[in-house]
Amino acid sequence: MPDEPIEPIVKLCGIDAEVGNFLTGPGVPAGTSREASRALLREFEGIPPSDREDAPRGGALPRHGFARGRAFPPVAGSGPVRIFRGSYDNESPRNPQDWGRKYLPSNGGCVYIDLNHLELCIPEVRSAFDHLAYWHGMLRIARSALNLANAQMPPEYAIRVLVNNSDGRGSAYGSHLSFLLHRRAYENIFSRRVHYLLYLASFQVSSVIYTGQGKVGSERGGDPVRFQLSQRADFFVRTVSEETTSNRGIVNSRNEPLCGDRFAPGWNGHHPARTLARLHVIFFDNTLSHIPCLLKVGTMQILLAMIEAGEVDCELLLEDPVAALERYSRDPELRARARTVSGRSLTAIELQRLFHERAKRFVDAGRCDGIVPRADEIVSIWGETLDDLERGDIERLSRRLDWALKLTFLERAMARHPELDWTSPGLKHVDHLYSSLALEEGLFWTAERSGFTHRLVGDETIAACVSEPPRDTRAFTRAMLLRSVDPAAIEEVAWDFIRFRSVDSGRWVSRRTFEMDDPLAFGAEKAAPVLTQEGSLSEMLDALDAIREERSPS
Repeated sequence: MPDEPIEPIVKLCGIDAEVGNFLTGPGVPAGTSREASRALLREFEGIPPSDREDAPRGGALPRHGFARGRAFPPVAGSGPVRIFRGSYDNESPRNPQDWGRKYLPSNGGCVYIDLNHLELCIPEVRSAFDHLAYWHGMLRIARSALNLANAQMPPEYAIRVLVNNSDGRGSAYGSHLSFLLHRRAYENIFSRRVHYLLYLASFQVSSVIYTGQGKVGSERGGDPVRFQLSQRADFFVRTVSEETTSNRGIVNSRNEPLCGDRFAPGWNGHHPARTLARLHVIFFDNTLSHIPCLLKVGTMQILLAMIEAGEVDCELLLEDPVAALERYSRDPELRARARTVSGRSLTAIELQRLFHERAKRFVDAGRCDGIVPRADEIVSIWGETLDDLERGDIERLSRRLDWALKLTFLERAMARHPELDWTSPGLKHVDHLYSSLALEEGLFWTAERSGFTHRLVGDETIAACVSEPPRDTRAFTRAMLLRSVDPAAIEEVAWDFIRFRSVDSGRWVSRRTFEMDDPLAFGAEKAAPVLTQEGSLSEMLDALDAIREERSPS
């Protein structure tokens, strides 16, 4: 018997993206990402969780925590430079993949360290346009932290940050997107309908023509190549897997909804995590140009809405997504072909055209209304980008796509310096400079300042995303609570709850956990009047709990 139709869900989205970070200067040894990431994390103003007894209750990490370390060789004219060994004395993190997490009162996002890489997380947003703006806002916050950290270094030394996904020497770090979808749709993808999973994988693989940042060379023992579209392509060895640091799959199956305990019986058996799921997408590159930032999110929102609706065309399934990814990524001329299960041999542009045609019909029929904000604009920009790719106009593409802009810089560097070729370390240096976060050396920022790149959101919008949370998700209430409550009263913060702690005159400790299990609730419309009214913390939380009850099904 066929399933009942799935009620579509707003395609809430977010990102947790690692960056490359290291130290440079005379006598700096190899392998300084640990020290660089911790020096950067120290400069973010946020609220850390209290999973360590010696961790402070809120506020920025203590500067005196950097008292211990080993020294670089002395530099003429300066004292020894410390390589910091951690954010706290006697550091012994429980989980090196999620260490020192700090939630930001400024905009509701967070930062932490993942395997010695600084990781940036925007607050939850509904719109791909908001996603773009908050991503660039988070990069501005990270740049401020970088500048503060470097101001404490002698001039001969510097912390460098690269907004990319590969060190060029066999190591990759992720740029992970998250999307809200109905739990039944999630189960269809991973447990019941294998063609849904292949549909998702085939779409992602063919999207590298506009979502890749591009890189010089190959990694993980792959055949030599001059340039490829995707920085991540060399690191995917399966179609699906749960792992994120090895044996990576194009489609990631991590089942972590981040909307409360999925086994809790609350809401009369209708707890959000029983009906909601989070698709964890590890496939895409970090991007800087506005169009790929928008499209990798907006097109996925539309595609997931189609999957929820059962609009899956098996004619579009790639026979071998992993092999197709290698072909498509390694062909910047966009002529490579891969076979579908129906026996057709398609270029990535041709396959994306088929996805676009079906998505446009879906959007034109109004089936993204209320689910994917500004879906018609996303489809239009998607179609224009495919037109540009078909024409192969590299100058126009370089104004719109990261890989094309990077390729332009690389080819100009070789034209000006004939001693450079595709195997030269100097050319790989240009590759890395493209994504440098520092305004004075990042090649992308140079192009943006000159007005060369195509922009979709303005500076004022991005600036607002630095200091204010989204007003239509739970990120609003998270940020406002972190601003208004004494940090000493905040015991632990997570995406879906905040735990408060108080001590009365008799030194009796009491705790209360405020659940934000519905990521679409607690926006400004309902929560702002509660958060601005006079009263105790307990009264405020009671009123916020009432908002949850209003959304509870009967």
